[in-house]
Amino acid sequence: MSDRAVRISQPGGPEAMRIEAVDVGDPGPGEIRIRHVAVGLNYIDIYHRSGVYPLPMPAGLGMEGAGIVEAVGDGVAHLKVGDRAAYASQPIGAYASARVMPARCVVPLPDFLSFEQGAAMMLKGMTVQYLLRRTLPQAGLQPGDHVLFHAAAGGVGLIACQWAKALGLRLIGTAGSDAKCRLALDHGADVAINYATENVADRVKEITGGQGVKVVYDSVGASTWEGSLASLRPFGLMVSFGNASGVVAPVPLSALSAKGLYLTRPSLFVHLTSQEATREIAGDLFKIVESGAVKIEVEQRYPFDEVQRAHREMEARTTTGSGVLLV
Repeated sequence: MSDRAVRISQPGGPEAMRIEAVDVGDPGPGEIRIRHVAVGLNYIDIYHRSGVYPLPMPAGLGMEGAGIVEAVGDGVAHLKVGDRAAYASQPIGAYASARVMPARCVVPLPDFLSFEQGAAMMLKGMTVQYLLRRTLPQAGLQPGDHVLFHAAAGGVGLIACQWAKALGLRLIGTAGSDAKCRLALDHGADVAINYATENVADRVKEITGGQGVKVVYDSVGASTWEGSLASLRPFGLMVSFGNASGVVAPVPLSALSAKGLYLTRPSLFVHLTSQEATREIAGDLFKIVESGAVKIEVEQRYPFDEVQRAHREMEARTTTGSGVLLV
């Protein structure tokens, strides 16, 4: 029986995705073949499918998965056949029953985590790790500091709420409904702002006694940009790491000068350029999950054949937390 994978031949809506038979083949030097049990769903998959982030066509989709190592190429020492494993990585192509990929991107999955949790947490959890632990404002963050985190009820956001609380930070989360705000609060946010009914920058100033926050973590993009800048204190850091509402327009440097703001546009994959770096970031994530301070909850599960429905629900913002495709 052939393996299956999602393919697109041109950018488009969910209907652009087709499930095709594929021949996976054997791993070469430095590669492994992994048979997926679950595959993570992330908003970046929509960027790739729609053409916001252009791909050479035809293309696969998906950047996160968990399963069993089926074959190992020459030179791979940290994984063996039969290992439980998980990853968040490039090249794209996780929406598949099995795939061959670089071994440096893949780490052993600890026994205390299910395949579904592994598929749901790697990209999102390692994103939170590099944000809260590595992408820091001037003089860093100390317990008691306020941070603003947009989309706090999403898969990245719910992990960030918990991890920030464990670090002693006071996370101000934003979400688009009262129900999503309650979810963020339940997961450790200090305050939640419904951006559909409240002015975010005004509420942030009220919460922080007029000071503003040291750092804003913003994956929403165009619709939150001005409010994010207005929420920062002098010499604050603006971290733009996604464009869920659309790409941010070009920013004049003068927009930063009044308060001496810093601006960065980071990416997880810049941090995952070696096996050592990947294992360090993943290890920090596994450690905090094992401690119980961060719980990985899979809120949505879709059969592999229902990938179009999964994308429609993600785009409609009817999902919360993390979702997976079951292969």
